[in-house]
Amino acid sequence: MDPASAYPRVRLLAPRLPQHPAIFRRALQADVRLAPGSVVDLVDDTGHFLARGFWNGHARIGLRVLTRDARESIDRDWIDARIAAALALRTRLGLDQGQGAARLIHAEGDALPGLVVDRYADLLVIEYFAAGMWKLREGIEGALRTHYPEATLYHFAETHVQKQESFDCRPAPIPAPRWICEHDLEFQVQPGTRHKTGFFVDQRDHRARLGAWASGRMLDVCCNSGGFALNAARAGCGEVTGIDLDPDVLDLARTNATRNTLRAEFLAADLFAYLEQALAAGRRWDTLVLDPAKLTRDAAKLAQALRTYVAMNALAMRALTPGGLLLSCSCTGLVDEPAFLEALRRAAALVGRELQILHVGGAGADHPWRVAAPEGRYLKAVFARVM
Repeated sequence: MDPASAYPRVRLLAPRLPQHPAIFRRALQADVRLAPGSVVDLVDDTGHFLARGFWNGHARIGLRVLTRDARESIDRDWIDARIAAALALRTRLGLDQGQGAARLIHAEGDALPGLVVDRYADLLVIEYFAAGMWKLREGIEGALRTHYPEATLYHFAETHVQKQESFDCRPAPIPAPRWICEHDLEFQVQPGTRHKTGFFVDQRDHRARLGAWASGRMLDVCCNSGGFALNAARAGCGEVTGIDLDPDVLDLARTNATRNTLRAEFLAADLFAYLEQALAAGRRWDTLVLDPAKLTRDAAKLAQALRTYVAMNALAMRALTPGGLLLSCSCTGLVDEPAFLEALRRAAALVGRELQILHVGGAGADHPWRVAAPEGRYLKAVFARVM
């Protein structure tokens, strides 16, 4: 039997199928009421099969494309094959080893939209972003257990995602923290907090580069659990300070410093107030990392987000000694690399400084992205000398 006959149909109102795996609800028409997360076939005006994916009539994204092959059924075999392919890529790249951390599944980048899985030693943290993936959770978690039989699994979904996608992901018991090793430093990871899956795996390569290039007095702004600060301290920076607004992650940063026998001071502070007071007192740093949380998910607020990037980077540049090293990051997916670089140019012009760009990077190879879905390359990390 043709697998296409097994699924309800949704009609595409646009003249052609977009390459992007997410299709807006306004471009779709369903003739019957379907539960969020239902697997459907997308067809054109003539009934010709176009794609198969997750339907959600309550969400802005009405269809998440899973396959464009009518012969593929969305079942346990399909899940097993997609997960096996994602894990094989990490093994090939040497990114899933020992007691470290790695992203095992990166949503659209691994053709599994609505699903993220990070590994921290023997703990797998699963984040659901789509009602359809949540419906398939038994198959997903079963497939992961096949590859990691000794692992503990923990799943969650952010509250705003559950509301947008109309599903109820009851929180699992928060697992015990794990210690991971990255670049010969140890970090404690605690899932179930407000910070992604428990650790910023995407900054792995940039922490190593910062450790190689940092010098002098160093300030880590929005330091989280101290990843950049501790790499700088190990590199021999004479004075290392990290600031953040979250007291829980500051405690974690202090625990990490103690574990690695490194000296760093971690303070609870707002970046704007702290930098303005430091400038008024004549304090400057030779190395500064600025890695704020995502500023917006709303396209209508993009202009305000860019203004905020300009303002915070202008302060950071003023706080650097001439020739000092700045690592400025953005994880706001709506802000692409050219827009972020333009925000840095505007910040430099505002304070009369000049930037010498040394390196522009994104997340590591365990965060692959599709050229048709460029927002998957959400992280921008710019290393620059501030002249």
